[in-house]
Amino acid sequence: MAPLNEALKDFTTVIVTGGSSGIGKSFIERCLALNPALVICNLSRREPQFDSRSIKLRHFPCDLAQSDAVKKNAAAIEAFLQHAAPEGRVLLINNSGFGAYGHFPDPSIAHVTEMIDVNVRAVVELTGLLLPLLRRRGGVIVNVASTAAFQPTAYMAAYGASKAFVLHWSLALNEELRGTGVRALALCPGPTATDFFRRAGLQQGSVADSLSMTCDDVITATLQAVEARRSLVVPGWKNKVSAFFVSKLSKPLAARLAAMVLARFRLKKVAT
Repeated sequence: MAPLNEALKDFTTVIVTGGSSGIGKSFIERCLALNPALVICNLSRREPQFDSRSIKLRHFPCDLAQSDAVKKNAAAIEAFLQHAAPEGRVLLINNSGFGAYGHFPDPSIAHVTEMIDVNVRAVVELTGLLLPLLRRRGGVIVNVASTAAFQPTAYMAAYGASKAFVLHWSLALNEELRGTGVRALALCPGPTATDFFRRAGLQQGSVADSLSMTCDDVITATLQAVEARRSLVVPGWKNKVSAFFVSKLSKPLAARLAAMVLARFRLKKVAT
């Protein structure tokens, strides 16, 4: 297997959403460790905090739930890169997203629709706005889906459906992009050590440590998939087995089994 820095050797720019924490921040840290010359553009509400001031990180404050903010920042990124990194391939990582747990429409319809805006609309819109840039310079689009994309997920119904969209859209987009110098990769992590569950309304540690991966493990698998020119990556053998198993079931049966598993989380729901 080629060294990880081979995956980034031809890239000059990384654009990531949600880089202030979790998987997004880990992407930034790992990319800079492998290629310190990279220009990093981050779109999120909060600015990422790093010890070093020598890194080439430009933060674009952005509420990804707002279409106008996405359009404004996509244009700002293009203008910035004209002088900051005028050449070289671009790695676009659509990472930002969040979940919600409970009987629909809990915790509120506003929360659910905002989640769809961030998890689905912002991914499609930002990719579409930046696609001319990627076509000119070449690159890879990494869309963060989830193992939840492989089956209907009762109690997290809208979240699972949003990630199913990201998975199928990414695979289809990759086929459309053949021969253009741009590729799309669907990343489907399972439970990962981030604050995802807290924001979804569940207690930290809702998923056993034995079933959870670190952000570092997820980034390693992703960069290996970029280097291997793959269109889909499910990090971790347990997640691979689970995704393969549920994909072979009928959708009603997969939905029933997922409901039985996810129903157990109700005892770990944060009181509101």
